[in-house]
Amino acid sequence: MTATELLKRYEAGERDFRGADLRGVNLAGANLVGANLTGADLTRANLTRANLTGVNLADADLRKAGLTGANLTGANLRRASLHGTNLTGANLTGANLTRAALAGANLRGANLVCADLTGVNLRGASLVCADLTGANLVCADLTGAKLRRVDLTGANLAVANLTGADLCYTKFRGANLVGANLTGANLAVANLTGANLRGARLEGVNCPDTVLRDLLERARV
Repeated sequence: MTATELLKRYEAGERDFRGADLRGVNLAGANLVGANLTGADLTRANLTRANLTGVNLADADLRKAGLTGANLTGANLRRASLHGTNLTGANLTGANLTRAALAGANLRGANLVCADLTGVNLRGASLVCADLTGANLVCADLTGAKLRRVDLTGANLAVANLTGADLCYTKFRGANLVGANLTGANLAVANLTGANLRGARLEGVNCPDTVLRDLLERARV
C-alpha cells in the first residue's frame, strides 16, 4: 500500500489497516489518529512528526523506522518490533510498550511518562534525557542502555536488568528497584532519594564509596 492510498482511505473514514504492507512509505507529518495498524509492516517507514495518538500498532514491525518527534500518546505498541528505530523526541505518554523489542533504539529526549514498558527489551538503547516519570519497567531488560540524565521519579523497575547501564545523573527519586540487577552500572551522581533497593544486585557499581555503603545497606533491608 502506498502512502497516498493509505491517507486517502483514512480521510474517507477508514481506520482498519491491520496487516498493511507499508514498508518504506513516507508518512512524515501524517495524521493517523486512532488508526488500527495491528501487525502492519512499517519497516524503514518515515513517520517523522506524524500524529499517531491512540494508534494500535500491536505486533507491528517498525524496525529502522523514523519516528522522530512523532506523537504516540496512548498508542498500543504491545509486542511491536522497534529494533534500531529512531524515536528521538517522540511523545509516548501513557503508551503501551509491553514486551516491545527496542534493542538499539534511539529514544533520546523522548516522553515516556506513565508508559507501560513491562518486559520491554531496551538492550543497548539510548534514552539520554528521556522522561520516564511514573513508568512501569517491571522485568525490563536495560542491559548496557544509556540512561544518562533520565528522570525515573516514581518509576517501577522491580526485577529490571540494568547490568552495565549508564545511569549517571539519573533521577530515581521514589523509584521501585526491588530485586533489580544493577551489576556494573554507572551510578555516578545518580539521585536515589527514597528509592526502594531491597534485594537489588549492586556488584561492581560505579559510585562513591560512601554512597555505595548506603546503597548496600538499603539493599539488605
